[in-house]
Amino acid sequence: MYFSRLQLAEEMCEALQGNNLFNDAPNGLFLAAPRRTGKSTFLQADLKPELEKRGIVVIYVDLWAAPMRDPGELIAEAIGRALRGQLNPISKAAKAAGLESISIAGSLKIDISKIGHPDGSTLVDALRALHESAKAPVALIIDEAQHSLTSEAGENAMTALKSARDQLNRPGQVNLMLVMSGSDRDKLLRLVNANAAPFYGSSIKHLPLLGDDFVAHLATLIERQRPELAPVDQPLLARAFQTLGHRPQFFIDILGQALSPFGTGAERHLEPVLVELAHQRLEQDRQQMESDFLALRPVEQTVIWRMLEQGARFRPYDAEALRFYSEKTDGAITRAMAQKAMEALRNRQPSMVWKSARGEYAIDDAAMHHWYAQRVAEGTWPPKDDRVGWLGVEW
Repeated sequence: MYFSRLQLAEEMCEALQGNNLFNDAPNGLFLAAPRRTGKSTFLQADLKPELEKRGIVVIYVDLWAAPMRDPGELIAEAIGRALRGQLNPISKAAKAAGLESISIAGSLKIDISKIGHPDGSTLVDALRALHESAKAPVALIIDEAQHSLTSEAGENAMTALKSARDQLNRPGQVNLMLVMSGSDRDKLLRLVNANAAPFYGSSIKHLPLLGDDFVAHLATLIERQRPELAPVDQPLLARAFQTLGHRPQFFIDILGQALSPFGTGAERHLEPVLVELAHQRLEQDRQQMESDFLALRPVEQTVIWRMLEQGARFRPYDAEALRFYSEKTDGAITRAMAQKAMEALRNRQPSMVWKSARGEYAIDDAAMHHWYAQRVAEGTWPPKDDRVGWLGVEW
């Protein structure tokens, strides 16, 4: 179910176009939001159409759409598709004439098939060509932008986009707008928070989560479909939605369970049933994390433990880390053994560890940090299997 957030999209467009004072959005808008909270839907269904309504050429690319592809290639291909669409009549004529490239504004030659390649046009050239041919500003929306840091080509693409922004934009004139979103704020920060970061100096904004207006919308739909349940207790609905971490898909799922004609009849007391189902779903997520953790080998478990404990300070193979692994497994863990464990964690499906092109490591699913912090607070860390020791070693 789609819920429009037009006002938020309008506000972001105003900021991107430089119409709001004391706002850095024209230099790049970096948005963080947890997974499954409606981020991608908002970018595609609200922000993109609003930008297009303002006469802006919009390119959208999701770097998780093809996780096995190099993110640098995905970005270059998205720009190439947009340029090809803009120049379609010209490119068709060029292809019919056997030409490898086409000229923009009489001077700049672009081979669309080689954009971003060493022997092809740069991303800067391609974006300038797109802007000049469209005679309009260009907005590039990159979803899950932190994935760009997992390859050298992806890093180079980000550096090129920063260069393109600097070359195409002028004071009071924004010709290239960049929107970078990510489901993991800590990873997204790597694009902005170090001297060598492509967008050093920019800041991360939290994309507002769906809230009371979304809950009110759902309450209206419920009352329209099931008049006998009116009036719906919106505060209780909001509590269930908050329990699920403001994730609309999960909330719609439990709402369907509660309203199902094949249910237990508890729909007569819809709101408390939703709260109960929300807690059950949350507990299922926690149990799944625990099950995934307990399925790991002892050294792999200690690596995950160290990563959760250290966060951004994590160094996988220094002396302190190797000492930690050895103490927790009650054995001598060498660098080679730790490296093997790390590769196993990265190669799992789905992967449990994220690695940047610079050799930085992080937990892939940011939700694990909340799970870990909660268990530590409860005094139930590390997880234990009743049949075996905490590291999978039989008693």
